[in-house]
Amino acid sequence: MAKRTLRFVCQACGAVTGKWGGKCESCGEWNSIVEEMDGGGIGGGPGRKPRRGRVVPLMPLAGATDSAPRIRSGIDEFDRVTGGGFVRGSALLVGGDPGIGKSTLLIQVAAALARSGQPVVYVSGEEAVAQVRLRAERLGLADAPVQLAAETSVEDILTTLEAVERPALVIIDSIQTLWTEMVESAPGTVAQVRTAAQMLIRHAKETGTTVVLVGHVTKDGTIAGPRVVEHMVDAVLYFEGDGARHFRVLRAVKNRFGATDEIGVFEMTGKGLREVANPSELFLGERNRASPGAAVFAGLEGTRPVLVEIQALVAPSSLGTPRRAVVGWDGNRLSMILAVLEAHCGVRFGQHDVYLNIAGGLRIQEPAGDLAVAAALVSSLAGVALGADCVYFGEVSLSGSVRPVAQAQLRLKEAEKLGFARAFGPLATGIEAGGPAMRFEGVEQLGELVARIAAAGRKQDEHGEEARRIRR
Repeated sequence: MAKRTLRFVCQACGAVTGKWGGKCESCGEWNSIVEEMDGGGIGGGPGRKPRRGRVVPLMPLAGATDSAPRIRSGIDEFDRVTGGGFVRGSALLVGGDPGIGKSTLLIQVAAALARSGQPVVYVSGEEAVAQVRLRAERLGLADAPVQLAAETSVEDILTTLEAVERPALVIIDSIQTLWTEMVESAPGTVAQVRTAAQMLIRHAKETGTTVVLVGHVTKDGTIAGPRVVEHMVDAVLYFEGDGARHFRVLRAVKNRFGATDEIGVFEMTGKGLREVANPSELFLGERNRASPGAAVFAGLEGTRPVLVEIQALVAPSSLGTPRRAVVGWDGNRLSMILAVLEAHCGVRFGQHDVYLNIAGGLRIQEPAGDLAVAAALVSSLAGVALGADCVYFGEVSLSGSVRPVAQAQLRLKEAEKLGFARAFGPLATGIEAGGPAMRFEGVEQLGELVARIAAAGRKQDEHGEEARRIRR
């Protein structure tokens, strides 16, 4: 038998070293290096010898192609994120914070697919079958023909799947609880997670069964375990949300069979997750129309327009270095907008604390929110409330110019549908009007928007002074 040696593997990034250390040199994590036996993995057990390879047929690039067949789950928001449903033989990785609702979402997906006549298997490594049944009863899904199992051995799971009718969907909750005899380490380690995922993905490709793996997340929000697992699967989905809020967002960060900029919005209720067909009404439902520092951003998530309120608070600071706090947006981009406002518009923030928040807990990634952020910042600094019927969108460059963004007409249609009458956006979009009730005002330089907000502030001061004279 070949001699097996020890190696030390970082449980955060999967880096391998020859000796133990308190800090991983690859990712910088402390106390993440664990001792493991070398030679683990598929085909790497004790006494195993490498087999002779076989000749793999080579195919030409040109030839007939078949579109990937889809299996719709019946939950439209979930199907939107996956690209139209499950692809047979694909593997998906779903991550999210503990208690955010990953198991609830997947048991609802499993029940909806099973009710449509597709065989579904739900394997839980964290809960007993009775606990899964209790959740199903609470959600009103007890009558769904979903087959349950509570098992953590990968070999037993694969043997069971081969013995029953071939399922269309297999859900593994979670990948960190599985273990295989081919690896001599504890469940949840890098070697166990990587090997277990590889065995399940191989089963999916060979049988045509769709496999969904649930993954835990680390304190920084990434899926725990080696990053190679994310490269092995066909799609990586993150279930986001705040435990203090009632809505959740399913977002794709990788998808070989669909777009990666789509989101699905759900609302957490006593009966489980409910689909939100119009997220704009949800995010704008509690906004204060007369408050300074609030601007409505006409955003776009994939093919879906979403209107969200951006809130800014600019307050005098007694600190030598004023604070900059951001929730739901990129902090570096906020610093850039502040620098552009100071350099090209003459608006000074050096003696003020700046707080920026995306209302409702949504996370905005597209740069089209620059103009709305700038409007909210200037509004808060000047103490001037922006128009309640206005929306903003546009990318701001370092020179202070407002650059055009994609799908401007789609953003305007969504704003008009919700009752907004005016829109501020890039002049270069060439849009004269968003519709019969929508007026589009093009902005070429950021300074033009600052001047308009200042003019509106002077008008509000004049009206306020006139009202005070009348009362006297």
